[in-house]
Amino acid sequence: MELIETAGADPSVAVIVLKSGGDRTFCAGASFEELIAISNPHQGAEFFEGFANVINALRNCPKITIGRVQGKAVGGGVGLAAATDYCMATTHSEIKLSELTIGIGPFVIEPAVTRKIGLSAMSQLSLEASRFFSAQWAQEKGLFMKVCPSIGALDTEVSLLAAQLCAYNPEALQKLKKTFWEGTEHWGELLNERASVSGRLVLSDFTKTQLKKYK
Repeated sequence: MELIETAGADPSVAVIVLKSGGDRTFCAGASFEELIAISNPHQGAEFFEGFANVINALRNCPKITIGRVQGKAVGGGVGLAAATDYCMATTHSEIKLSELTIGIGPFVIEPAVTRKIGLSAMSQLSLEASRFFSAQWAQEKGLFMKVCPSIGALDTEVSLLAAQLCAYNPEALQKLKKTFWEGTEHWGELLNERASVSGRLVLSDFTKTQLKKYK
């Protein structure tokens, strides 16, 4: 979050690329060990606010953000991809919202994902919680703008778009960014409320039982 805010305030930065290391996993979502360690609602809310803060940082950042999703994205990772302004992926970039399988739900990331793919697709994605959806499906629904055959091809496309954006009027890009995100001004409060919901659910008997399977 801090890196996004710093880059957003830096006049020498024109575009921000959100990426992760490795070849086949972009973001695996919440750590089961950290979820198991949560012992009270306040601690639970704080944990899920971590995802909320990054999504809001991407939303509030005045610079255009590009998502480079080189591999699978699960849970919060799908939310981060959805919170970028232009997201590209590879054919290996399957997505899954597995929250229901452990007794919680994708409450914090729902606004960002629904904004990109619509309520119908979000409903399918969240209710079919054990299923990985293909990168092609994600592209058809509007999460990914381009799906590349390899990481090398993805990096080429990301670099090309970033270079093109860097050549444009930064003031126009900033105003366009504001236009993209109109109607989300209440997300600061909304996502924290959603984090509290998840923070309470993670303490439920159902979730505690499910999480024990991952010890």
